[in-house]
Order: sequence, then C-alpha cells, then structure tokens
Amino acid sequence: MKTDSIIINSDIAAIGIDLGGTKTEVILLASNGHVLWRQRRPTNRSDGYDAILSIVAEMINEAAALLSHRTNFTVGIGIPGSIDSSTNLVRNANSTCLIGHPLQSDIERLIGRPVRIRNDADCFTLAECHLGAGRGYGLVFGVIMGTGCGGGICINGEVREGPHRIAGEWGHQSMVPDGAECYCGNRGCVETLISGSGVENAFFNEYGHHLTMDEIVTQARTGDEQCKKTFDHFLDDFGRCLGGLISILDPDAIVLGGGLSNIDELYSKGIEKVKNYAFHDKLCTPILKNQLGDSAGVFGAAWIGQTASG
Repeated sequence: MKTDSIIINSDIAAIGIDLGGTKTEVILLASNGHVLWRQRRPTNRSDGYDAILSIVAEMINEAAALLSHRTNFTVGIGIPGSIDSSTNLVRNANSTCLIGHPLQSDIERLIGRPVRIRNDADCFTLAECHLGAGRGYGLVFGVIMGTGCGGGICINGEVREGPHRIAGEWGHQSMVPDGAECYCGNRGCVETLISGSGVENAFFNEYGHHLTMDEIVTQARTGDEQCKKTFDHFLDDFGRCLGGLISILDPDAIVLGGGLSNIDELYSKGIEKVKNYAFHDKLCTPILKNQLGDSAGVFGAAWIGQTASG
C-alpha cells in the first residue's frame, strides 16, 4: 500500500511501533481502537543502530502521512530494553546495537515530535490484558519467550514500570551462578535457559553442532536422544523459572508470548514442572497462551504512546 494513496480523517490517532530483532511493525489506530493501517518490515540487529533508527523513523512518517493535517496523534515504541531515566540512553537491550544510544531523542529529532518508549514486554502485557488472554485478571505477569526472554507486570489494567524502569525483568534473574554467560554480564540468567537463543547455544555447547529451536523441538518429538534431552531440560528450566516467579509474585494469571509460546508441551508437561517448583502444593495459577499472537506488542506500543509518561 502506498502511503500517499489515502488520507484518513480522524480527530485523534495513535501510532505504535514494535521494534524487534527480526521484524519491525507499525500500526495506526483510531481513537476507538480501530486499526486504520499497519505494515511490517524485516529488521536485523546486525544492520546497526543507524539503519534501525532510519527504518523506525521512516515507518512512523509513512503512517503519519496517511492522516489529515488536522489529526492529533501520539507515537509509542516498544523496544527490547529500556531507557535509563538518568542518561536517556538505551540500556539492557537484547538488540545490543541499541545500547548506549539516545534512541528517543534521535527519533524525536528525525520525526519532529515527541515519542514515548517502553519495554516490549510491557507493551505485550498491556495489550493482552486489554484485548487478550489477560482480560479480567487483576495482577498479570506477561512473559515473552522468543530470541530473548522478558516479562511485564500489569496491575488492574496498568503496567508497572518501577523507579528503575525494570519491573518484570525476569529474564535477567540469575538462576545458575556458574551457568552460561549472558549478554547482560551475569551467568545463568533465565534468558540463557528458556529463550530460543539460549536453548540453541546450550545444544551447541553440549553436542558441537547447530540446530534451531524449531529443529530441536521437532526432533525431540520424533525421539532423537540429543534433542529430547535438551528439550526435557528446557521444560524443567521453564518450570523452575516460572515456579520461583509464582512463589514471589503470586499473580492471578501468567500469559505466555513470543515464538516459544507456541510449543504445546509448555501447557502440559511445562505446567507440571511449574507445580514441582512453586511454593504451594495445590498450584492453581492459570498459565495461558496469548490470544493476540505477535500483534500484541504493536497494539501495546500504540496505547503506551497515549498513556505513558515520558
């Protein structure tokens, strides 16, 4: 769709960007939540900061070009990291090329208007609580299990950010002090255990050849011993990581997102493993698959653009 092919008349609109390591998505929402326009483009963390910055700015400008000049609109961006409030630089980003850069001010300079940036797991959790599997629950912990691993906390419809902007950063809790090194500088983080990249690295370190997460899961199901051992370890780590989380937070529900949330065994064998590790002998916490798929983050980004503070 060419951006100059239509002009949308709307008094208020919201633009959301979901900035991922493999794809970037933009959405344009009317004030009633109706989707006016959306687009995806491939991104690659190896392209570097300037290339990613350019893609994001272009996609925002393309969405804005569809609007009447009378339309007031906001811009929200979900990123795999957070903005340090003291320096305004990106930190803790799984897409490491973003770290140490003034992403917010750079985008604002390029598009000529303010933007609001939040962690992508916050955006995912907010969207699932408003439109998806988390509706109706008071305290929801949203989990993203994909290339990396993150989390967000939503309480009565509002995402908790915290004074350090790290509320829900469960992916960087160190579970195995002498485990695999994480990009954050610690060892044995949740992300090294139950993300796609973490499981793939563990398989390579154990067996000396590369398989993707999809290949490991598929071959485990057909009885390959190496893959089955790795997959069983993954399910046990999933149970230990989530069981500990439930013991601390005791949420009303957990919603799983990201590519690994499509693994059916998480909702059977994985939940049984969680029960082994949670500090309760009759665990009843719902562990739910997302309902919005990989669209959740971009909806949440648009809403955070409307509601979040700087």
